[in-house]
Amino acid sequence: MASRSSPSRPKLISVDAGAPAAPRRSDTNLSQLAYERIEELLVTCQLAPGRFLAMHELQAMVGYGRTPVHQAVSRLAADTLLHITPRHGLRIAPIDLTRDRLLLRLRRDMERFVIRLATERSGASQRNRMQHIKRQLIEHGAGMTVEQFNVVDRHIDQLFLAAAQEPFVEGTLRPLHTIFRRIGWIYHMQTPGHTDLHGTVQGHIAVIDAVADGKVEDAIAASDHLMDFVDTMFDTLERDVAPSLLDCSLDSDDSYLALSSPRP
Repeated sequence: MASRSSPSRPKLISVDAGAPAAPRRSDTNLSQLAYERIEELLVTCQLAPGRFLAMHELQAMVGYGRTPVHQAVSRLAADTLLHITPRHGLRIAPIDLTRDRLLLRLRRDMERFVIRLATERSGASQRNRMQHIKRQLIEHGAGMTVEQFNVVDRHIDQLFLAAAQEPFVEGTLRPLHTIFRRIGWIYHMQTPGHTDLHGTVQGHIAVIDAVADGKVEDAIAASDHLMDFVDTMFDTLERDVAPSLLDCSLDSDDSYLALSSPRP
């Protein structure tokens, strides 16, 4: 009687020990979450421009571990939003209004490019989402805080970039969006008489409306009008904002001026 043959064993696949391991999705998500949290602290000046801090201090503030925070910091340094100083920690980049006003010209041209593509390429689902955001702004915009509006603004930027279907520009526009969100936050929160978000909200509604309706020239004109509105903020900031708010390391200069002023 023939003996029963034993089932063949599966062959082992050799693994190159030197091959890099595939990145874990959780690591990527944590890095992105850390980036978004630090970006929020930058925009609201909880990480004050000009501030020096150690990496472990930043980790404690954002609540994420060493690796995701290091990865987020590397991205933010590439975005010129903070500086890494070997053996001395980090410094939040001071705000240079002259530079930022110049960068607004770059942003204006890039927004035109993205808005044109988003208007021409957006699909039905994306246009539906745009209309939904527009309705939310119409219904709730008057009662929004700056922080709440910034959340919506970030969604709008991401939606337009996705609709444009040109990922090359995202790496340049993302830090520009952060820079001007911070400019807007300071303008609305730190200058007298500018807490009303009406102009900002209406400008965004006009852009969304034209893009969702497929009107390229109207969308570009609305985008330009919004950039013009941002440009008007700079005169107010230059006139009304204390230099130490743009670079907290100048606090010592303010203290010196206070000490040296004549007593009554």
